[in-house]
Amino acid sequence: MAEALKTVISQSTECPVCLSTFTDPKILSCSHTFCKTCLDNLLECHGNCQIRCPVCRAVTQVPNEDVDRLQVNLALKSLIEDMEGHPQICTNCKSNDKPHAVVYCQDCGKYLCTSCLNKHSQWEGFIDHEVIAMSEISSGKVSVRRYRKCRKHPKEDEDYFCSTCRRFTCFRCSMMEHKDVEGHQVVEGAAYEDKHVKNIEDLKSKVDKQQSCFQKYIDFIDEQRKSVDNAKKQCTSDINKAYDDAVRHLTEKRESLLKEVKETTEGVEKELESMKTTAKKYINQLTTMAEMVTNKIKIPLDMDTLAAHDTLCEELREVFDQKDPDYEQPKKSGRKGKSVRFKRNVGADELGLGKIVNVVERNVALPTNKTFNEKDVSLPTYNIDNVKKVALPAQDIISTMVGTPDGRMALGCSPGGMKIFSTDGQLQETVLKDVKISGVGFLSDGRCVVIDTSNNITLYTPEYTQLNVMFKTLSEYEGGIPRLTVDGDDLIYVSYRKANKIQVFSSAGGQAVREIPCNGYEPYQITSYHGSLIISSLDAIRLIDKQGAVQHELTKPGSLLYAAVSQWNTILIAKVKHGEDLVSIDEYTNELRHIRNLVNDYEIEKPEQFWPIKLFRHDWCYLQQYRSGEIAFCTGDRLYIFR
Repeated sequence: MAEALKTVISQSTECPVCLSTFTDPKILSCSHTFCKTCLDNLLECHGNCQIRCPVCRAVTQVPNEDVDRLQVNLALKSLIEDMEGHPQICTNCKSNDKPHAVVYCQDCGKYLCTSCLNKHSQWEGFIDHEVIAMSEISSGKVSVRRYRKCRKHPKEDEDYFCSTCRRFTCFRCSMMEHKDVEGHQVVEGAAYEDKHVKNIEDLKSKVDKQQSCFQKYIDFIDEQRKSVDNAKKQCTSDINKAYDDAVRHLTEKRESLLKEVKETTEGVEKELESMKTTAKKYINQLTTMAEMVTNKIKIPLDMDTLAAHDTLCEELREVFDQKDPDYEQPKKSGRKGKSVRFKRNVGADELGLGKIVNVVERNVALPTNKTFNEKDVSLPTYNIDNVKKVALPAQDIISTMVGTPDGRMALGCSPGGMKIFSTDGQLQETVLKDVKISGVGFLSDGRCVVIDTSNNITLYTPEYTQLNVMFKTLSEYEGGIPRLTVDGDDLIYVSYRKANKIQVFSSAGGQAVREIPCNGYEPYQITSYHGSLIISSLDAIRLIDKQGAVQHELTKPGSLLYAAVSQWNTILIAKVKHGEDLVSIDEYTNELRHIRNLVNDYEIEKPEQFWPIKLFRHDWCYLQQYRSGEIAFCTGDRLYIFR
């Protein structure tokens, strides 16, 4: 009877959550008691000022979110302290005056004194039993394997489990109280324990997968932060270069600009850090709850413990059933940070260094009723006496020109290769030497998109390593000569002159997601512009929407027109007069209304005729603007940089 009472007392001093002896027991308003540490973990998981009892699910308000302020279970705490203050006695001796136990036999389930241990060691059937020293038990290094004893039949072990009643039972109780009762399902205790452990392992596996999912989300946020940091470093580099080229007494201006860059980007970095913190908090929540329910060593003993574990398992499932992370939010924040640019002063005010600007995303629509004048834009004036002319090799037939993510200019060559020039016209490197290029674009993460003369699209890393992404484009025979552009949503647009249409691809590859017809005109060149497309067709420039409808049109009979988007979101158009070798560059609104002239009748070099047919190098020209403001105009054999 004393042993049964002791077993009941021992079970009553175990926390239903951690299955260990209570430490600093606290009472909830529903009268259930738990360890303070367990309640701290529950409060952290719920993330508010209340705790839902794992046993009965009643809600307890926690004053100031401090579990320490809950009432202490003084009676239980005193009982535990008394039990800890009295050494364990031998449970095998028959005499009333029992000596202190020195070991515990895991197989017999008994505490043994020195004499009983000596006899136990000599019993042949007990030689292989697992014996643990009391010092190891008291230190907490080893857990004692408990034997469930029936309260009605103290000599009987509770070897069975009724899944209907959610409690363990002995053989006699299972036969008398459960087996013949309709709807009761009684299984062996070991079978229930195996199933319980398997359920916990399944939960742990799902937790691991969910943690992995959110860790990838955090890694993606780190990538966005890195790209923002790269943009900040690029701005800082541009500012330092301008500073070094100017007079040394501009320290105060330089520090002001650097501070502005930092303040501009720090807001985005804080947004990304906040997203990262939220994701980490979710992982910590998963980890904390998983640790509370994935204890494989101990099996719940009574109804309260089972109820607590059922509740925790249910809450854990609710936690990892949340939606997968939304990558669009950090992507948008990253774009906002990467749009920071340094605009250097060119000309009379060079000693003022420049200013920090924010380049508007390419997919942000401008109001169609906007009327522009020179006060609305800040394009500098261009001195035709300060033009950098770069001769291109005769074998390089230029097929495209596009600004690079780091602010330089890339010229693609149809015979093969992409040449990258600085703002002062220096050839800095040649990449993709074996690729016959027809069109080039760059995604927001720095990856390079190339369509070759065989109409095959290929993705490359920012370091120009080929990626294994396939696209289903029209063949050379079906589509004809292709051109390519990329919008702010990383959609890839490919125009075909022969097929008179535009295919739209996702950067993930595969089939075109949609097609845009080009009714009544051939798309010679294509440029993305604020949710629309700019189409150059010899003597006409058309602004079309993404369904193919022409919104605005500009024609100049007797001239060849080439368009580009300025850094200030206006449209630049270069006009080359037939037979006069003169180029003019003008600025237009998003409705193709004229704002002002930037370059007037600048004389370019006499063109060369190439290919077997009568096609001059002026028939294929390209217009772009450097991030720092210089305008690049490329003919078949020259690169002109207007400064």
